[in-house]
Amino acid sequence: MNKREFIKGVAGASIGLATLGLGVATMAANVQPSSESAVKSLSKSEQRRRDRFPNMTLLTHEGRQVRFYDDLIKDKAVFINFMYARCGDICPGMTVNLKRLEHEFGGRVGRDIFMYSITLEPEHDTLAMLKAYANTFEVGPGWKFLTGTKQDIELLRRKLGFYYSDPERDGNKTEHTGMIKYGIEALERWGTSPALANPKAIAQYFYWMEPNGARPVHGAALNAVTQAS
Repeated sequence: MNKREFIKGVAGASIGLATLGLGVATMAANVQPSSESAVKSLSKSEQRRRDRFPNMTLLTHEGRQVRFYDDLIKDKAVFINFMYARCGDICPGMTVNLKRLEHEFGGRVGRDIFMYSITLEPEHDTLAMLKAYANTFEVGPGWKFLTGTKQDIELLRRKLGFYYSDPERDGNKTEHTGMIKYGIEALERWGTSPALANPKAIAQYFYWMEPNGARPVHGAALNAVTQAS
């Protein structure tokens, strides 16, 4: 099955909605509250980092429950984008480009770099659909497709900065699929880039964030690097 056929197939799919609903409904029940005595005091920088992101429970496309901050973001280098399975040509093209970015980092994705794609349609994109989407693009183990409750996904979208002040524009899901947010959480260094930008350029801006990272190459010099590789 090619990618265009896959998108057509998932557009009308409805199987598995009950499974997603059951999984999302039980997430909160399976989270055990921490006792006060078990919570260590945080430094100002640790508290600032923690306050920057919500920590709701999400589901990966493999069906694993994860906390957004504690399990996915804390102390990690990450790339985050929003998508949905039936969004037509925009999301598949973006996913293909992010696949090139995954390849650009070589074996680092899944080791010290992690990629997260979050559905904007949790009511439609079941775990089975997200898993099929991930399999279609042959993503590696360091790249997770995520879902959760509609309310939590909306909160996460806004907290991550994927929103517009204009309500009409903000209500258009396609407006939130064209960017990628990336950063090194422990260093509190964050940036954004068009998701369809040259993967080498995206990677260079990420390398710049790393300790002792080199300033990115621009213009003709980047084109020369791209053509030579």
